[in-house]
Amino acid sequence: MSDTTDTSDTTATTARDDILAGRTSLGIELGSTRIKACLIGPNATDVLATGSFAWENRLEDGLWTYAIDEVWTGLQAAYAALVADAENRHGVRPETFGAIGISAMMHGYLAFDAKGELLTPFRTWRNTNTGVAAAELTDLLGVNIPLRWSIAHLHQAVVDGEEHVPQLDFVTTLAGYVHTRLTGERVLGVGDASGMFPIDSATGDYDARMLQAYDALAADRLPASAKDLLPTVRAAGAAAGSLTEEGAALLDPTGALASGIPLCPPEGDAGTGMVATNSVSPRTGNVSAGTSIFAMVVLERPLAEVHHELDLVTTPAGDAVAMVHCNNGASELAAWAGLFTRFSAAAGQPLSDDAVFDALFREALDGEADAGGLLAYNHLAGEPIAGLTEGRPLFVRTPDSAFTLANFMRSQLYGVFGTLALGMQVLAAEGVELDRMFAHGGMFRTAGVAQRFLAGALGAPVAVGELASEGGAWGIAVLASYLARAEGQTLGEYLESDVFASASLAVADPDPDDVAGFTAYLDRYRAGLAIEAAATTAL
Repeated sequence: MSDTTDTSDTTATTARDDILAGRTSLGIELGSTRIKACLIGPNATDVLATGSFAWENRLEDGLWTYAIDEVWTGLQAAYAALVADAENRHGVRPETFGAIGISAMMHGYLAFDAKGELLTPFRTWRNTNTGVAAAELTDLLGVNIPLRWSIAHLHQAVVDGEEHVPQLDFVTTLAGYVHTRLTGERVLGVGDASGMFPIDSATGDYDARMLQAYDALAADRLPASAKDLLPTVRAAGAAAGSLTEEGAALLDPTGALASGIPLCPPEGDAGTGMVATNSVSPRTGNVSAGTSIFAMVVLERPLAEVHHELDLVTTPAGDAVAMVHCNNGASELAAWAGLFTRFSAAAGQPLSDDAVFDALFREALDGEADAGGLLAYNHLAGEPIAGLTEGRPLFVRTPDSAFTLANFMRSQLYGVFGTLALGMQVLAAEGVELDRMFAHGGMFRTAGVAQRFLAGALGAPVAVGELASEGGAWGIAVLASYLARAEGQTLGEYLESDVFASASLAVADPDPDDVAGFTAYLDRYRAGLAIEAAATTAL
């Protein structure tokens, strides 16, 4: 028997033993289009099994939502798929774990009464109906309160006098809700909590002065103080409860999953993105591209001014972060790819989704640096940074534009980064500097394309790691693994020394032609926003 075979057998046996002994960490993230589960071993870079479930938001009564029953249907399906994958790869079905972590889309509004009953359908981050509340809160607190933040949703319900407000007992995010059902604990990771209400990085808790100011504003209109309605804040590495028997049955209806497993503080997808890209230290940042797209930049110092384009949130450890969040990411790009996939089938030469994406992305490399005068707007929903309360996806060209497939695809990829670049320019004007941006999300799987264009859009090096496609589910699994290693070691130290020490990175430096081309594209993009605004009025 060869040495190679011996090594492979030893590795497989070790993975099996780790799974049986529970020397593993399970991460589950409820993303915008997929609920994804990821199982890692004692070495956090060893992904032992994965599972997923596809779902989509729905527009109901003018608000974006997900059915609460589908949360559990999807979690159970993703978990079952992970268990099956572990059995297929390692010959054993996991029944316990060293730790579990839950993450999900940040912000939004899940409101419950004292019996734990949901008072109104889940209102996601994508809704833009909170303009009055967000403006009032921004003026009151002296920091930017974005439309999607939980406190904006809560205060809008107060302003509108919604019937459910007097019955409020608890308000949380999607990750916080799932965690509470699994553990009975009303807690939330500080990164996710920073999208509910402003955090004071000095205390690692909700800003006490701002809580007092809000309580005075909402006096006699809420049944309790804001802090009593919000989850308790926990930093990465802190205890956050254990899986109850009821929680185990919710996640695994087969009854095989053991209770008593510790859970790390539930986090938002922005926080898990920072972990998954090792960008939790000052002068680092990351871009996460999915249904939405956002950039997180860890700050060296406070910003000089309040900017509506920027959210001030935190890392999972509680350090201050400037966030540029765009409601619209790669969904429109995926829709166009779907059209080409259908064309290949209709032409009798069917291609897989991955093959179509790969071909289209590589075609974009042959496009002109400014996309030949073409413009693509990916606005399926409203986009506050661009001043849009509603979305109308558009593709625009002038009679003298160079309408080629290469330019078309480059314009679509540029369009994903367009609104993000507007927000990043605000950070640049504040003097914020970056050593490197990390990128993760499915659109970066085709090597050297979206990564290169993002580097051109930001004018900074962009790194993609080997685990970029695993994304937030892997990130929250890493946070779960940190539970047992937090004593005497900061999160940044753990990531640097234990997780990413041997990780390989592909770094794309900005190409001067791409930088100049994207700058020209963005100038047209900004001017063309008037077309978008007109479309929302006319259509």
